[in-house]
Formats: sequence, C-alpha cells, structure tokens
Amino acid sequence: MPTARAAKRAAFRLGAVVLAGALLAACGGSSDGASDSANGKVTITVDLFGSFGYKEAGLYAEYERLHPNVTIKQTDTEDEADYWRSLQTRLAGGAGLADVQGVEVGRIASVTQQQADKFEDLRKYGADALKGQFAEAKWAAATGRNGEVLGLGTDVGPEAMCYRTDLLKQAGLPTDREVLSKRWATWDGYLELGRQYKAKAPSKSAWLDSVGSLFSIMIGQEEERYYDDSGALIWETNPAIENAWNASIEASEAGLSAKLDQWSPQWNQAFSAGSFATLPCPAWMLGYIKGQAGETGKGKWDIAALPGGAGNWGGSYLAVPRAAKHKKEAYELIKWLTAPEQQSKIFAKQGNFPSATAAIAQIADATDPYFSGAPIGRIFGEAAEAAPVQVLGVHDQNVAQQITNALSEVERKGTKPDKAWENAKKGVKNIIG
Repeated sequence: MPTARAAKRAAFRLGAVVLAGALLAACGGSSDGASDSANGKVTITVDLFGSFGYKEAGLYAEYERLHPNVTIKQTDTEDEADYWRSLQTRLAGGAGLADVQGVEVGRIASVTQQQADKFEDLRKYGADALKGQFAEAKWAAATGRNGEVLGLGTDVGPEAMCYRTDLLKQAGLPTDREVLSKRWATWDGYLELGRQYKAKAPSKSAWLDSVGSLFSIMIGQEEERYYDDSGALIWETNPAIENAWNASIEASEAGLSAKLDQWSPQWNQAFSAGSFATLPCPAWMLGYIKGQAGETGKGKWDIAALPGGAGNWGGSYLAVPRAAKHKKEAYELIKWLTAPEQQSKIFAKQGNFPSATAAIAQIADATDPYFSGAPIGRIFGEAAEAAPVQVLGVHDQNVAQQITNALSEVERKGTKPDKAWENAKKGVKNIIG
C-alpha cells in the first residue's frame, strides 16, 4: 500500500473514514453516473489507505482542470488493516461505499475469488482495451474467474534498503550504496552489520525499525508464501516462512530493533528522531519517508540494493463497487490515474513504482535528490524485473498480519518465540478457520 502505499498516506484515522462512510451512505446508490445536481456537476468519492500520492502529486487538481464538472473528494486511512475491516462492513451492508475503493495486492485474491459480485466488471466500460498497458502479472491478479476485470493496477512494490547515511557514519560504517550492497548481499551480512552498528550506534538509535518489517520484506522475495498455486494454505510448513521468522527472531534477540510497530504514531515520530538507521523499503515507502522525516531529512537518506535478492512488497488496485453512485465517472477517473503518464508523475513525486510498462521505461533514469541522488529508477527497476511472480491467496494479508503481530509480541512483550508462533496459528484459525 501501496502496501501502503506511502508524503504517504498523509492519512486520516479510521474514525474519519467511518464518518465519511456514514455520510456517503446517505448518498450511496446504484445509479450509473447520476449527476449531483441539474447543472451536471459530479463529485467522485475516493477511499484509500496509506499513501497513493494522488493529492500530493497534484493529480486530482489536474483532473479537475481537465474535467470542470468533476470534484474529487478523498478519504484516507493510514493502516490498511483498519481500512479493510471498514470496507468489509460497508460491502456487506451495500452502503457507505465510495465511488472508488483502493485494494491492496494482498487482498485482491479475496476480491476476485470471493467478492466479484460486490465490484463492477470494468469490461463494461471498455477496460479490455487497457490490458496491454500493464505488466501481465499485475493485470492477471485482478481478473476474476469468468474474466471480469475487477480493478486497475496502480503501483508495484519492488524492494530495496533505505538507510541513514549520517547515522551509519557516526557508527563507523560505510555509507556508499555500492559498498553496502556488497556488505549486506545476504541477510546474514545485514544482521552482522547490524551488530557492528549496535556496538557504536548513536544514542537511542537501533539498526532497524521492527522485526515485523524485516519479516515482511524477506517474505516478499518468495514466489510461494502463504498459499501454493493450488490454493492450499502452506504457511505453517513453508521453509521460506520459517527462514524469515528465524531471521526476525535473531534480529530481536540481538537487540537490533527499535521495537516500533509500523504505521503507529511512535513509528512516524521515529523518522525525524533518528530512531533507526535502516528501513527495508518497497518503492512506495519513499514518499512516506519524505512525509515523516520532512525537509530536515533531505540528503540524510540513501538507498541500496536489498539483501538476499529482489522481491516485492505491496502494490495496489483501484476498484469501483457495484454500490457506487458514479460508476462511469469513477471508471474514467481510475483509467486516467493508472495511465502511464500519471504513474510516471506519481513515481517522480512519491516513489510509487509503476505497474504500467510504458511508465517503467519512462522512469528508468530517475534519481531522487532527497535520497542523496540515488538512482531510484535503476535500483527499483532492476528489483521489479528480477522479483518473483508471487502466488496470491484469499487471506494473504490476514496471515501476514497475524505473523507480524506475533513478532511484535516477541520484541515488545518478551513473549517466547515458540509461544508467539502458536499465537499466530491461533490468530489465523480464528480469522479464516
């Protein structure tokens, strides 16, 4: 969102979204493109999570200039899990839904396999013609069993490692991105550098933000994670899950983590406080870092290749609920927002990596002065090209959330790893049976 998907997701709390949902319920309906008044003015409502970056990049304002009869109103929830729970409630009730709803990649299988009747088949509005615009895997993931097109892809989440050059320098570690990429070519190398950092770290600064983020980034390097390609749950016995879990436990036991739950207020404050030196970061995280660290962080951050090879964490879709009030107008908006030209603008402003193939080519040489001139087009482009095509399951995000919750118990509450793993198993069972 993503993913997230990150400045990001200068977001409102769930309460704001719930309030917006209540207000929208009063005007929700199923009419296709009904105008708000006799003069033909239309207000398109958009409900997102994290930081898609459309407002920040000026895209809403640009669209409104191009379409003087259109006004766009966005609500936003910082935490995707909160957003999804609220969305499920509103889908079940058939009211309170926005014209456009964001869907994180970890939820898209739930939409295509279980909720296709809740969302518009965008083929009705001509979406078939857009298929060649997107990476094949991105398009396929939002395609229903009967060929329905249930969302248009926004970004993908190729992974890298963001780091604070000033903090590494204070600890006597190298700051050059090419040197670091070699030093932490493996996760063992990354954890060893973390131990060296801890020995000489500035006061109140840890190596990474949380072991949950370490787990998430590592599992993003795998093709099969929580499900296999037959649709069977495999997370309890998958060696890749075990490996990422063990590395996260190792980082916790070595005291390398700042013990900050991602998206929490404390985590947000930590960006400007220098509470961690490295942050596993999918491309969409760049905008979030800029938003939280602010101008004082400019030039202090850099980006290097990810330990252990390429991976993907996050990425999202824009969908139109069947209960939306302005379906046709909503489709035209998401078609425009996900076009290559707009995806390139979002990348330039937020770092969200495009899923449109033409946009990927357009940003190949991009650099980012905020991140010390890092060649973000090359770094994330190479990661996107090498990242595995992941098997997506109905409850990917739910399983991931239970595991990261369990890791948080280990590092914040001192829960024994075996006990925390059992808690994760119980959590998954309670949610999905």
